[in-house]
Amino acid sequence: MGCASKLVWHSGQMGGHPDEHVGGAHHVAVTAATDRRWLFAALSVIVAFMIAEVTVGLLAGSLALLTDAGHMLTDAAALGLAIAASRLSQRPARGSYTFGFTRIDALSAQANGITLLLLATWFTVAAIGRLMDPPQVKGALVLVVAVIGVGANLLAVLLAGRANPASLNIRGAVAHVLNDLWAFVATAVAGGVILITGWTRADAVASLIVVLLMVYSGVSLVRAAGRVFLEAAPVGIDPRRIGQDMADVYGVAEIHDLHVWDLGAGEPALSAHVVVSGSFDCHQVADGVRSVLRDNHLISHATLQADHRQGEPASFADECAVTHGPGYVSSIDDAR
Repeated sequence: MGCASKLVWHSGQMGGHPDEHVGGAHHVAVTAATDRRWLFAALSVIVAFMIAEVTVGLLAGSLALLTDAGHMLTDAAALGLAIAASRLSQRPARGSYTFGFTRIDALSAQANGITLLLLATWFTVAAIGRLMDPPQVKGALVLVVAVIGVGANLLAVLLAGRANPASLNIRGAVAHVLNDLWAFVATAVAGGVILITGWTRADAVASLIVVLLMVYSGVSLVRAAGRVFLEAAPVGIDPRRIGQDMADVYGVAEIHDLHVWDLGAGEPALSAHVVVSGSFDCHQVADGVRSVLRDNHLISHATLQADHRQGEPASFADECAVTHGPGYVSSIDDAR
């Protein structure tokens, strides 16, 4: 990421005044600890109800209830993983881990997504079997447990939802619990249908509805984690627009080798080569660029290589992208 720089500028938590760094780290620690408390409260609700649901599901002979209980087991695992990942991500950068452990956030989200997809496959097979050969299901018992489950999962969603929504790790855990909430709604409907009409296949249909929700959430989490690992620009950030705003800073001649990626936990980072015009001071120009990044794009971690133009003004021929590398932007684009 442009490590061989003549001038390297850092901003945000990775640079600046030492006191600012310590203060920022302290703020993050307090927030992470608060997140873990909310997640642990949600975990307690999930585990208590899951134990009761497995018992009732076996007594009622309901696949929908056992499916929900299996999903709740993954909810509990997802919340536990989110708590552990939140703690690990606070470890400082050291040794060969120069960025620290912030991408534990994406690893946790990816694990949650893959788990949802694997469970969806298993529940699909079981539901198809029940559609072909439906067993007897006690609709009244299913309905009562499902209604209680809606309340328990709603409470868990509200608790877990108080944690940081920008974290992929927490989003993954909340996605598990939110899916379970909708699963209980579907199960309650199935229980009502069985109780009123006696159509026991409604239990398997409810399971398939849950499967669709699990697949949707699983794919979304895996894709979001994949963007982090492939170092794509965070969603909602346009590198071209950022590059043009940087090039518009007074004293900037060119911006190239521009890279924007996600450090993890929703924290964007940027690196770029800033070519400074004429006799402008590299320090002042780079500081102006850093201010634009912070104020206009909420990017507080930027590594800039700033130096003066050498020789004639840069050519804007077709081979420019090859000459300057990816992310080439110039303040004199209009002169092409």
